[in-house]
Amino acid sequence: MKSYLVAALVAGSVLAATRAGAQDGDLTAARDLYASAAYDDALTMLNRLRSAEHPASQSRAIDQYRAFCLLALGRPADAEQAIEAVVAAEPMYQPGESDASPRIRSAFTLVRRRMLPSIIQQKYAQAKAAFDRKEWPAAADGFTQVLAALADQDVAAEAKQPPLSDLRTLAGGFQELAAKAAAPPPPPPPAPVVVAPPPPPPPPAAPRIYTGGETGVAPPVPINQTLPSFPGQVIVPRSGKLEVVIDELGVVESATMVASVTQNYDAMVLAATKTWRFKPATLNGMPVKFRKTVQITIKLTT
Repeated sequence: MKSYLVAALVAGSVLAATRAGAQDGDLTAARDLYASAAYDDALTMLNRLRSAEHPASQSRAIDQYRAFCLLALGRPADAEQAIEAVVAAEPMYQPGESDASPRIRSAFTLVRRRMLPSIIQQKYAQAKAAFDRKEWPAAADGFTQVLAALADQDVAAEAKQPPLSDLRTLAGGFQELAAKAAAPPPPPPPAPVVVAPPPPPPPPAAPRIYTGGETGVAPPVPINQTLPSFPGQVIVPRSGKLEVVIDELGVVESATMVASVTQNYDAMVLAATKTWRFKPATLNGMPVKFRKTVQITIKLTT
């Protein structure tokens, strides 16, 4: 049995590596088709890649080259949607002179000028929420991102007037406060040498967390498990996965995004779990902790 399990794990790893290698090869092939001006063929391959599962690191490259192809084919409206997907996933990305023609860079600039003010305000709200929760490192990093986005040339004009000009001042002050709060305190002076007391008894074992595969375990029943609405128009179908630990009172004890939707939406989902309530899981009638996986699917806006 042990040999069979090892063989199965190895086979699964090889299959995953094979799929990843095939996806890398397809993306390279699509780039080569684009470089050779075979725009229709490149777009067909990129659309197939986009509709299949692939690593998040490839998402921007796929949408980026889709935009290139659509512009080359004279489909500016479709190209704009592809560019919006790139900017929504990675707001600070801009194609360089070696990557794209002036026409393509101009198209990216127009979309970024339209989208960045809203993105900056969203990032500020997220950083301020982290600051209010006293999550100093996350808040400092968030305000740093806001300041970097405000310095972007594509929003230079908007950044000089409200509301962005106000956010620059606020973000600068909060970033400094958060950075100071996140800094480690100075080391304490050396303690005097004393005879160590006998070690304390070991702490009681932490309550077991069940997953539903155990005999006699009934999973929790949702009372309130409402996901937040996805912000803005959904132009790219998305999915993610959330893992929560529900305690014996039916309250979410911890929540982790094991598969990200977007950075902004992940933060909204994690915040929403604090209000979720369940009828707790039971083991032979007694409440127990339970680890639950929640699949998240964001559909296109109709």
